[in-house]
Amino acid sequence: MAPPPAPRAAIPPPPPVPDVLQEITITEGVTIKELSEKMDRKAKDIITRLIGRGILSTINQPLDITMAREVCRELGFDARVISFEEEVSLEQTKEAQPGDLRPRDPVVTIMGHVDHGKTSLLDAIRESNIAAGEAGGITQHIGAYHIRRTERGITFIDTPGHEAFTMMRARGARVTDIVVLVVAADDGVMPQTIEAVHHARAAGVPMVVAINKMDKPGANLDRVKKQLSDQGLLVEDWGGDVVAVPISAKQKKGIPELLEMILLVADIGELKADPSSLASGVVLDARLDRSRGPVATVLVQRGTLRIGDPFIAGAIHGKVRAMFDDLGHRARAAGPSIPVEVLGLEGVPEAGNPFQVLEDEWKVRQIGAFRQQKLRQEAMAKSSRLTLDHLYQQIKEGMVKELPLVVKADVQGSVEALSKSLNDLPSDKVKIRTIHAGSGAITETDVHLASASNAIIIGYNVRPERSAQELAEKEKVDIRLHSVIYDITNEIKNAMLGLLDPEAKEVYLGRADVRQVFKVPKIGAVAGCYVSDGKITRSAEVRLLRDNVVVYTGKVASLRRFKDDASEVKSGYECGIGLANYNDVKVGDVIEAFRVEKVAVKNL
Repeated sequence: MAPPPAPRAAIPPPPPVPDVLQEITITEGVTIKELSEKMDRKAKDIITRLIGRGILSTINQPLDITMAREVCRELGFDARVISFEEEVSLEQTKEAQPGDLRPRDPVVTIMGHVDHGKTSLLDAIRESNIAAGEAGGITQHIGAYHIRRTERGITFIDTPGHEAFTMMRARGARVTDIVVLVVAADDGVMPQTIEAVHHARAAGVPMVVAINKMDKPGANLDRVKKQLSDQGLLVEDWGGDVVAVPISAKQKKGIPELLEMILLVADIGELKADPSSLASGVVLDARLDRSRGPVATVLVQRGTLRIGDPFIAGAIHGKVRAMFDDLGHRARAAGPSIPVEVLGLEGVPEAGNPFQVLEDEWKVRQIGAFRQQKLRQEAMAKSSRLTLDHLYQQIKEGMVKELPLVVKADVQGSVEALSKSLNDLPSDKVKIRTIHAGSGAITETDVHLASASNAIIIGYNVRPERSAQELAEKEKVDIRLHSVIYDITNEIKNAMLGLLDPEAKEVYLGRADVRQVFKVPKIGAVAGCYVSDGKITRSAEVRLLRDNVVVYTGKVASLRRFKDDASEVKSGYECGIGLANYNDVKVGDVIEAFRVEKVAVKNL
């Protein structure tokens, strides 16, 4: 007889967590090797802890943030999680010496209401014609431009003024040092002007007011200053601290004074940066160029960006292959406050993402892969299949119609702004569902997606490829191409109205008083009536009222005047009316005739 098997050794319980935890900082996608270095523990100790949790991992494997924090807690550490860009920024701040800091050029954002002359002011400063290249003379993207003034530089960021671009204007305020608020002297403070003031205050940056269009006959400087004071902006002339400069961008008057005021405000702020550190900044905009691939407009905020630098921008990594300045000239390096177009990205980053250069290319790839994986997981979670709970919720809410859209635009910033403006269209009856939004030309993939989802394709400043156009015609997919955002929102609003069932509207025709009831063989009761108001028609629908209570609603079976059939009988005449499938008519009843019309919905 075989001896009984020896009992398995019990897994020892984890050691108790210390009462006092030592604080450390970790980043997303931290590896076991990095975690061991931060805690000054052996990597095998961390791997052992993970094995106890059923996780097999290598020393260079990124860890889930929740798991990393739990392991740190077991080993006596309280882990604070920050983004990788924040960690690099903290390290650069610690290493930066006051002697390494150098004065940098101010970054100025031009804000204000649509058509108040923001781009015209920039034209006057640059002596160029940017507005001529914009559809309808309206700026549709963020543009960043660098100019020289009295041996000093100023970087201007021109933000669109239309209300649909709120996010892009807010993004401009986050990266700026000074806001130039453009107000038209003949128009005054408008809704987007107030919104721009709120963005600037939220960002905590000083403002310089440029009162434009002083050459116009209706210009009223005092009225504009009064409206500004109502918004809490008291100009220096009136005892406040806000610099206001009257200008005329069209006649190029007051421009030198405005630039001097900008440089003066910049001097007060003592703007400095370390040009010798690793470059970091923000992606102002990004697009997919047909010939050059992904292109990002980057504003360098710290350090110097050079050809060959590996970088990470959100979930997109790359290596600087080429750089171009705002005039389209090739650049070898870009220092603080300099905007450049960067080539060499592996994809199109989101506008507003931080941009960070690293020394090691493998680290850039690791972070990019980790973030891409997280994005895929989030996308899969959003696109999960419908459950019974969701189905019940939809039934409970009622039949809500959807308008699926595929949105394509030339740059990523326009994609965000367009998607937001479409999703913000007010409607309780129709929901807009953007099934795909991206930058670049309309491709066959987009058409296939729209065909499968019965969606409309919206193209903003892009055109469909020839093959995509042919496929769309074959699949009967509707492609709408526009170059101004107003037209898109108006057209989609009309499409949403078209989805709704027509509303039934009742049109009153007339009424007749029943004065006598005749019993006709094989026909039934016929009411002898006097038409007291309007008219009674043969095709009308009627309701029978008895003491003002509806007792019957139906159709007219017969309408006669004397012995002849009649198509209608007008007020003041007598007639005989037979009701379809109803004979209980009494003297004193009232027959009311009406018509039901289908009317298209006009309000969402």
